Amino acid sequence: MSHEHVSYLELLARGAATEAYDRPVLLARANGAGPEALAELEEAKQLALRVRAELEGRRRREAELSALFATAHDLAGLRDLDAVLRAIVQRARSLLGTEVAYLSLNDPAAGDTYMRVTEGSVSARFQQVRLGMGEGLGGLVAQTARPYVTDDYFGDARFQHTRTIDTAVRDEGLVAILGVPLSLGSQVIGVLFAADRRARVFEREQVALLCSFAAHAAVAIDTANLLAETRSALAELERANDIIREHSGVIERASEVHDRLSELVLHGGGVHDVARAVSEVLGGTVEFTEAGAGTARRAGGHAVREGDDWVAAVSAGGEALGTLVLHGRPDLNPVDQRTLERAALVTSLLLLARRSAGEAEQRVRGELLDDLLDAPDRDRRLLRERAARLRTDSEAPHVVLAARVDRPAGDGDTDAGRRESADRQRLWSAASHLAATRRGLASARDGGTVLLLPLGPGETAAELARQTAKSLGGTLREEVTVGASAPVRAPLDHPDRVAVAYEEARRCLDALRLLHRSGQGAAAEDLGFLGLLLAERRDIGGFVDRTVGQVVAYDRRRGTELVRTLDAYFASGMSPARTKDELHVHVNTVAQRLERIGRLLGPDWQSPARALEIQLALRLHALSDAVGGK
Repeated sequence: MSHEHVSYLELLARGAATEAYDRPVLLARANGAGPEALAELEEAKQLALRVRAELEGRRRREAELSALFATAHDLAGLRDLDAVLRAIVQRARSLLGTEVAYLSLNDPAAGDTYMRVTEGSVSARFQQVRLGMGEGLGGLVAQTARPYVTDDYFGDARFQHTRTIDTAVRDEGLVAILGVPLSLGSQVIGVLFAADRRARVFEREQVALLCSFAAHAAVAIDTANLLAETRSALAELERANDIIREHSGVIERASEVHDRLSELVLHGGGVHDVARAVSEVLGGTVEFTEAGAGTARRAGGHAVREGDDWVAAVSAGGEALGTLVLHGRPDLNPVDQRTLERAALVTSLLLLARRSAGEAEQRVRGELLDDLLDAPDRDRRLLRERAARLRTDSEAPHVVLAARVDRPAGDGDTDAGRRESADRQRLWSAASHLAATRRGLASARDGGTVLLLPLGPGETAAELARQTAKSLGGTLREEVTVGASAPVRAPLDHPDRVAVAYEEARRCLDALRLLHRSGQGAAAEDLGFLGLLLAERRDIGGFVDRTVGQVVAYDRRRGTELVRTLDAYFASGMSPARTKDELHVHVNTVAQRLERIGRLLGPDWQSPARALEIQLALRLHALSDAVGGK
């Protein structure tokens, strides 16, 4: 192994910055290394950078999983209910990226609801507010036992506004609020909230994630209540001492179970590894079955017995993700039932974390493309580092593509608006998946989607546009129209070119719709003289070559006068008789030349659209010859 290769291993070992990987190549070049050695070093550098990116990705995923399963670990070792609830609220705020998160609990004795934990709050009035039962968004959540979200609290009439609540919310400056119920069985004991001081849309996965945290909070409260009841019984009866001792042992066992699950998942385990670990602890066989995989079992949040099996639902926010089924333990004590239920909660968090990680990557790809379009003066080194973390192909020429779903308008404006919004969301999702597959970027924009994709070897912008329209249309089962720009070289080194290319792609997209070519993909080169007008760079030579290039080449090879004949033919109103007078040749000669031209240009060369393009190309060809001859 060469010294330079060892240098790359040292860089990886100490976690050096990206720019440090250029140093071995620069040193080798300065020492006079040959082309083969430099090429080998460059290949080693790229391999080292890929390894570095993979290591960074794994460290990031470990950090995300650590945050999620720390909550499960807290529950397993529950000692201080307030500390656990504070940790749950803090992590909910962090993972959802909101400015404020808080948890309220019902007070049956006072007949109202009070704030138990707040995170990010700055208003003392808000932190001390007490709500009457059924008031505000929290009252609606408690009444229906369902999550509710509003992107404009003061403009939302679905729940009962009161002066006390509105004053506290206004004092805190909250605008968008998401609330999910804390449920014990069929009883709602409180509400967990995430809120922002600006309008925002909470995604379905974020609602589901907050529901999972609410489930953990309810379990923590339930466990704390159980411990309180046990301690009370210990003070009353000597016999309760044995019960407390037994409960303590079982709770310690549950703590060990959760420690084991947390350690397993943090070290890269999956849902099936969780099932195997719980199988060993409970002395049976636990299987995970995905939702929709042919099972009709439902467990409603608690472990329930079905025949000789025990079933616990794996769900989040009302969405069924699957089930954990325990075989071989028909006589399961209550705490082991709780262990199975908590294993289902851990499994749901793992599934949601993986889903959220995928969607987070899609959003990051969109943010990078938005920065290229909206802020081309950003630091180019930082742009390249962000692109490297996303494993994009930054070296190949790229094409900007503007995509839009085309469908007939509906009868009702409201229905049409809903469909259009749904189409945009589905298009963005499909485009994001395509961009990740092709090592590119995608973002929702201007009622459609914009993509920045690398060109493959020998691939043209027009071919990429057609492939993209076909791929997205097949995924959505709708007509998707795609306009493409000319190739952009080194977009991360020249981000200002990306916005220019996007405008060209949008013009091409609009032209396709005007030409009634919805559902197709094309670049300017596909649109003839119209493409010449739409393209950002006027490729006159390319247009002439695509239109009459075969005729010009034939004249050069054979010394014929087909170009001159075409000029005379159109100048004579496409009359062979007047053309032969103009050229001073026999009419049969004109006919033979026109027949040759037809074989070179195709049978439809005299159609109005083709004739117009050919005449324009002839004028441009003549102009270029005249300019070139000066």
